[in-house]
Amino acid sequence: MNKGLLGFFLMFTALLVGALYYTNIIQAPFISALNNIKANYHSSTEFMQELIDKHFFQARHIEELNEKLKKYENSHLVLQQLSSEVNDFFTENNSTLKVDPRVELTRTLSYQKFGDLNRVWLEVDDYNASRVYGLVYQDLVAGIVISQEGRALGLLNRDIKSSYAVYIGEERAPGIAHGNSAEHLVVKFIPAWHHIKIGDEVITSGLDEIFFKGLKVGRVLSVTSSQGYQNAVIEPYYKANDPNYFHIIKKIK
Repeated sequence: MNKGLLGFFLMFTALLVGALYYTNIIQAPFISALNNIKANYHSSTEFMQELIDKHFFQARHIEELNEKLKKYENSHLVLQQLSSEVNDFFTENNSTLKVDPRVELTRTLSYQKFGDLNRVWLEVDDYNASRVYGLVYQDLVAGIVISQEGRALGLLNRDIKSSYAVYIGEERAPGIAHGNSAEHLVVKFIPAWHHIKIGDEVITSGLDEIFFKGLKVGRVLSVTSSQGYQNAVIEPYYKANDPNYFHIIKKIK
């Protein structure tokens, strides 16, 4: 065996022994680094998956709550009408108890003009520009909806062109509510023979086919007489503090 072949054999033997006995020492830093990378990767993917699951869970939960809110408020308005019908049934003893209103949630798009807080553009599906609709926030009268340039324009209570039929007090004195100022409403054409008191509650009468009967409007602040009629200044219940969404009454019966 010549010296070159012997040297190659000895070198090969040394490398083999080193591979057998020092593999862990040589590979340990690399394995540790790879394990750290894998651990961080798995931790990151698990964290992202948890965020995704949490996001979609919250989104589903919020959507479910919104649907429940819509159903609750729609049902609340329907029950309000049914309550009025039941009261009339016991009073008049001839109610048909036909309840088939159509109430839909509508979203506010924007104010019609900057600085005028009593007029808002609304997003209304299947909008019929030839009709006037009632606008409700929870169980409070918020105003009416009219057509402006073929679009749905909400006139909130205090707008001077917002008007609808109401009853006042225990005597159910009839009148027409109008927007009057930045603070109050006024009910006009109340027959003089009715006794109106400060604090009497004002509700919708349903005689205008805009609202059904019994929705809350406000309370009487003062009463005056003029040309054989009475006028009453009303403190409205709805304050227009959150005009983001309403319910629109599409159908009374």
